[in-house]
Amino acid sequence: MSSMDSPHSTRSLSATSFYLFILLSSNLVTLFISTTFYSSCSLNPTQNTATINTVDTTTSELPPEFIAFTTPKELPFGINSNFDSDEIYPPVGSPCTLFSDELNRYMSYEVNGSCPDDELLAQKLLLKGCEPLPRRRCHPAAPPEYVEPYPIPESFWSTPSDSSVVWTAYTCKDYLCLINRKRDQRGFDDCKDCFDLGGREKTRWTESNNRGGIDFGIDEVLEVKKNGTIRIGLDIGGGVATFAVRMRERNITIITTSMNLNGPFNSFIASRGVVPMYISISQKLPFFDNTLDIVHSMHVLSNWIPTTLLHFLLFDIYRVLRPGGLFWLDHFFCVGEQLEDVYTPLLESIGFNKVKWVVGKKLDRGPELREMYLSALLEKPLTNSW
Repeated sequence: MSSMDSPHSTRSLSATSFYLFILLSSNLVTLFISTTFYSSCSLNPTQNTATINTVDTTTSELPPEFIAFTTPKELPFGINSNFDSDEIYPPVGSPCTLFSDELNRYMSYEVNGSCPDDELLAQKLLLKGCEPLPRRRCHPAAPPEYVEPYPIPESFWSTPSDSSVVWTAYTCKDYLCLINRKRDQRGFDDCKDCFDLGGREKTRWTESNNRGGIDFGIDEVLEVKKNGTIRIGLDIGGGVATFAVRMRERNITIITTSMNLNGPFNSFIASRGVVPMYISISQKLPFFDNTLDIVHSMHVLSNWIPTTLLHFLLFDIYRVLRPGGLFWLDHFFCVGEQLEDVYTPLLESIGFNKVKWVVGKKLDRGPELREMYLSALLEKPLTNSW
């Protein structure tokens, strides 16, 4: 019997055929899965419904446009060494899918058409943690007869035209109402008198207080550093950006973060000729490490923020400040015993050097609340800051 006719050869040939069959089948299955679930070439959003790593899209309640945006997108030229991947995962806030009703309303529109006039809905989603919001493929609501802003420096202290704002989301429907609302309206509104540029805004941070008070002046703070070394920075929760305007008058560029809490803060900031940034205090600051000369915040960073979240935020401020950079904590407020038991140890844990540290009583809501102010000027160490 020849070797070709042996039973061992027959079994070997059968095994080989079986393995080839398994290999071919597995490749076909892999090809089917990859072309069905991971294709990013289709422009039809209903055809791209993959489960993604960034958010949970396993529920059928999610809008097609949300899935079209968040599913992984193949890079046209394959693997990119910068990404270490051949795909991009567009980011959205992980809690977005927890609010399916609001998300469906926000992502329901005609592609290439007009977006809904839904600023209030978008802001509520963002404040709930859906940050960043998913991008949309539609035109945002805009004033029908937009008026160009005033030129700089006239724009710094001029009230812009009412026609520069979409007023749908706000109680007031013009700037005159906003200017007078502290006098005319009851109840609380964030930064209630900020839009009155002829009122308290006109004198904020203009006077140096070298007698140890909690109101620091801008020039007093700038004198701490060598002339010209404070050039760029950030104001967190900066209202209508008067701090940024004051710094701009001193050739210092400040970006102002602000929400639109019952007022067109971001539109107003832009009309003044300085840069607004629409992010909440929960969002990681979008700046690289060790880059900013100064970070300022007035009133916003206080005891209403959960302590752990505040700890993360303070370290984020430390991260973006360059060595030798300044953190101006302006009128932080809390209950008296909290300052000693909670917030002083929290601030000291970050690693700043204390330049100024002034405590005073906060009496605007009554002494029975035992509230305290802290104004502090803190410096990131110039050496050994890591």
